[in-house]
Amino acid sequence: MTAVTRSRTAVRARAAVSLVFGIHGVVQGTFATRIPWIADHVGAEPGGLGLALLFSSFGAIGTMPFTARLVHHLSPRVVIPAFLVPWCLVPVLAAQAPSIPLLCAALFVLGAAAGSADVAMNAQGVVVEQAYGRSIMSSLHGMWSVGGLAGAGVGVLAAHADIPAPAHFLAVGLVLTVGALVASPWLMDGEPAPQEDVPVFALPPRPVLLIALVGFAAIFGEAASTDWAALYLTDVAHASAAIGAAAYGGFAATMALARLVGDRLVNRFGAVRTVRLSGAAATAGALLVAVARSPVPAIAGFVLIGIGVAVAVPLAFAAAGKAGPRPAHQIAGVATIVYGAGLAAPATVGGVAHATSLSVSFLVVAALAAFIIAGAGALRPPDEADRPAELDPS
Repeated sequence: MTAVTRSRTAVRARAAVSLVFGIHGVVQGTFATRIPWIADHVGAEPGGLGLALLFSSFGAIGTMPFTARLVHHLSPRVVIPAFLVPWCLVPVLAAQAPSIPLLCAALFVLGAAAGSADVAMNAQGVVVEQAYGRSIMSSLHGMWSVGGLAGAGVGVLAAHADIPAPAHFLAVGLVLTVGALVASPWLMDGEPAPQEDVPVFALPPRPVLLIALVGFAAIFGEAASTDWAALYLTDVAHASAAIGAAAYGGFAATMALARLVGDRLVNRFGAVRTVRLSGAAATAGALLVAVARSPVPAIAGFVLIGIGVAVAVPLAFAAAGKAGPRPAHQIAGVATIVYGAGLAAPATVGGVAHATSLSVSFLVVAALAAFIIAGAGALRPPDEADRPAELDPS
């Protein structure tokens, strides 16, 4: 295969995997906006709904470690749509669940599809990045964020128009399924990986454990801000309910923008320095939130957290995929720990807030963000310069 052919293949594969990330994000944003409809339909109180939503996380974390073996043995043209299409369509079943136990079961399946697709598409992102010759993982995760915002926007319109969630989910799911099937043929196989002794259950190998902890710290800051920003603004910073409600949208938009431009920083300064700067921004933001007692500094703090954690997660996945001969195994192990932060953050922040105050809880976020700075060196590609090479245009 000539350099020109490789470049064209990589460019097509980047477009395809970008669409895959965007589709994954659209499903997330679509589902999130209709949770109130689902709660009303099934008659769930907040406690029951919270328990049901946890099953989605259980499904994702429980199946991620088993995904690596399939990703190693099957072409991404097969395995990615095999996971992505159920992620697009299972929300229809969740919206039609007649009881909380059946909703829990549907959400477990939904989370399993989401987590498995997440591992497979991140592994593909690493393959395409290596073929492309420079950092692209941040922008891929940026496409996920853009997809989430787009799905949420359509979801708000559907809810305003009183469209039942099953019909809304089915229409969106069918369109996204077509997109997934169209994109899949353009995905690319990586270098053959050793197949002997590929574990059925992928725990993080020792070389990527520190990488996983950096990603955990970043996701912790993201989850804490997502779940608590609105309440912090209204209860601590004395903002209006409207400003509090807009907090997540602004935070998500900031993360999307930071991820879309993050690759330029990585290609110029390298992954390690970029993540150190990101960790510094997140640390400063969390400290600013902790001391804020009015809306402007609190919002500024959440913006800094969003900027700071935006690129750390995609770069952690990229580093994990390059840390050994089995990218999917390494990514699956890291993803299991990283997304565990999504379970740990809300409970930790809430528990610290109950014992002390919500302001003090963001000192925990600041401490973990500072760990991103300390652990950034783990993201340096092995046997490579810190700054990636440019794509060969010849």
